[in-house]
Amino acid sequence: MDAVMDAERVAASGTTHFFSAGDNVPMLLADCARRTPSHVYCKAEGIDVTYADLAARVSHAAALLHAQGVRHGLHVGVMLAHHLDHIVTFFALMRLGAVLVPLNTALRGSGLAHIVAHAHPDFLVVDAAFALQVAEVIALRGAAMTTIWRKPAHGTGQMETALYAGRAPTPAPDVPQSDTTLRQILYTSGTTGPAKGVVMPDRMIRAAALGSTWVGNITPGSVLHFWDPIYHVFGTEVLVLALMVPVTLVLVPRFSASRLWDEARENRVSHIHFVGGVLQLLLKQPPSPGDRTHGVKIAWGGGCPVEIWRAFEDRFGVRIHEGYGMTETSSFSTINPEGKLGSIGRAVAYFDVELVDDQGRKTPIGEPGELRVRGREPGVLVPRYYNNPEATAAALKDGWLYTGDLARQDAGGYFFFLGRKKDSLRRRGENVSAWEVERVFNEHPDVEECALVGVKNEFADEDLKLFVKRRDPALTEAQLIAWAQPKMAAFQLPRFVKFVDAFQKTPTERIQKQFLSRSIDDCWDKEK
Repeated sequence: MDAVMDAERVAASGTTHFFSAGDNVPMLLADCARRTPSHVYCKAEGIDVTYADLAARVSHAAALLHAQGVRHGLHVGVMLAHHLDHIVTFFALMRLGAVLVPLNTALRGSGLAHIVAHAHPDFLVVDAAFALQVAEVIALRGAAMTTIWRKPAHGTGQMETALYAGRAPTPAPDVPQSDTTLRQILYTSGTTGPAKGVVMPDRMIRAAALGSTWVGNITPGSVLHFWDPIYHVFGTEVLVLALMVPVTLVLVPRFSASRLWDEARENRVSHIHFVGGVLQLLLKQPPSPGDRTHGVKIAWGGGCPVEIWRAFEDRFGVRIHEGYGMTETSSFSTINPEGKLGSIGRAVAYFDVELVDDQGRKTPIGEPGELRVRGREPGVLVPRYYNNPEATAAALKDGWLYTGDLARQDAGGYFFFLGRKKDSLRRRGENVSAWEVERVFNEHPDVEECALVGVKNEFADEDLKLFVKRRDPALTEAQLIAWAQPKMAAFQLPRFVKFVDAFQKTPTERIQKQFLSRSIDDCWDKEK
């Protein structure tokens, strides 16, 4: 099915199938290279990479990986920065039928060790720049894991432009491919425990890409500014989206609020992607004559606060296309390409989305309820969490995924996000498990107990505030944060800290977080 077919028109026609069992991502790449070989798939590191060039690089990489022992069904951890080799690795592992285990490049310590121990990768593909971060997990896996390094080019101090340089070995043999082939286990932060591994078959990855084309109104010829980390579902979906629709990705190493509009102008970008505080950071930049001469038409993504929606559109001349979803729902489950102010949109055509109360009963129009999602065809919803039957049973009930998020719905079917029912936070586009952060701080010898909550910062974005009951009153906020910094990812590190004498608790000794202050003016701020 044409990936850019209008979702409402399809739904109105009575069509209920958006995916074919005969399709898969490796087939998409092969078809693109055969049909339109000269189309520029991406601009990366000064190179125009065509469909034909990408296919050739992927085949070469797959052959080299196969020569090192990578096989169908084996788990391969990948900790690579945002560069062309990461894209090639992503598709090469699919070509081999291996299972990708993406590793957030900010992870370290117990969070990284948990994922590696749980996913038990047979191989690790990693940038040499992350050698210190991965030393512990390499030792943890020992001989059970082969490490493949992306090392600096000899004598230059620069990274090689190709991880897979060298003479082409024997081509990798063909392996069975289908839309049920397990492609990746993507770990997303839990709410009351360690990160959970979302099992993503091929169809889920294609669904994520298709939903993105709809919410972003992405059509042939669109040019996408591509900063999205590939270890996230929103990076994964962009890579595949560019095979489903002939667009061009402009790969940049990282998001930069000060450079984005210049990057867009230089590359004739039509679309930018946002999560978390991206829009707020752009608004914070000093006004410039270039604010409306960049050529960008649409900003698509999730997490735009209603209070900055119109301000962004008016200043930059860019339309906001908001959506909502999670890795478990193949990224987007609701989309708002119409731009209805403050709404996360209506259900994607291949999902049913409802609001229910604590007893599972549908809530009336206008009343808040928990979002739950069900696939209208097989394979678009997470089938299970990897090696975690308890988490699977808690989230998946009678075919529905219970998201733990609250919303209301208007008479037109538009949903409006109200907050998180579960104890999970989102900061700068990253899911943060309060349990994981609290576990680290509770290890400090002078911390008796602590609690993490989300707060609105001065940019109307969600930030982290940690409440701590000390054993030693001599402990300072700065000392505590400095102690924790090497033990967790930067996005997990609280910005605000408040010391308390006691916590209000339930009869079962659980801290009642609803009574903790969300003010940012009554606490220590590490950015001041």
